Amino acid sequence: MTKNKKVTLLSGGNPQIAKGYGDETVQRYIDAMPGWKSGVGSKLDRIIVDIVPNVEKGVKWNSPFYGIERDSWFLSFHVFTRYVKVTFFRGSSLTPAPPKKSKYEEVRYFDIHEDDEFEEQFADWVRQASKLPGERM
Repeated sequence: MTKNKKVTLLSGGNPQIAKGYGDETVQRYIDAMPGWKSGVGSKLDRIIVDIVPNVEKGVKWNSPFYGIERDSWFLSFHVFTRYVKVTFFRGSSLTPAPPKKSKYEEVRYFDIHEDDEFEEQFADWVRQASKLPGERM
């Protein structure tokens, strides 16, 4: 990993990471997440990899993406000032559906704040989402 390379933080503290594929690119993003959010990013990544060992990873639009095949993604996350927003691209098909709706019917969001306990529900959603068709981007 490239911890010694300075990363610019955008609005809300979101790391500016160049588009790329693979674990190293995603780990660079997670390492640059400010404060407690880096720990959340590490937990999200670890849960995803535990459930989907051969997961494809990439960074696009300054956010890590996860999928079963390259450019077909089932989730992403993004740093905001007070929380980390997880996006499930087929979230309306999950049971229970993540709580926040999007302007896109299938997309649902789940916000993680400092000290939230999210691991069990998140893992269940990852199990479900990884079995659905990915979103091509």
